[in-house]
Amino acid sequence: MNNIWQLQEAKSKFSAVIDQALAHGAQIVTRRGQKTVVIVPFDEYQRLTRQTDSVAKFLLASPLSGSDLTIERDKSIPRSIEVATRNITDFLPSGVQVINPWE
Repeated sequence: MNNIWQLQEAKSKFSAVIDQALAHGAQIVTRRGQKTVVIVPFDEYQRLTRQTDSVAKFLLASPLSGSDLTIERDKSIPRSIEVATRNITDFLPSGVQVINPWE
């Protein structure tokens, strides 16, 4: 069976949408032809939203943890850069005025 449901059909057959999600995975619901939401089994949702370990834990779990690898930082002065600033009027088509509500 197709896993894409129009909103009206999904509403009238909600139990069937749930059964399909449990049996076959994610079910997509569209509104006005646009994919809007996905219905997934709760265990899949938990897997997708599970908090991952911190970067520190990841690095400590590395096979290189505890090795004699030495990493040194380049301590030279960073290169200088110029930062250009632009006004919002630079992006508007000619003839368009900006009205400032705070003036």
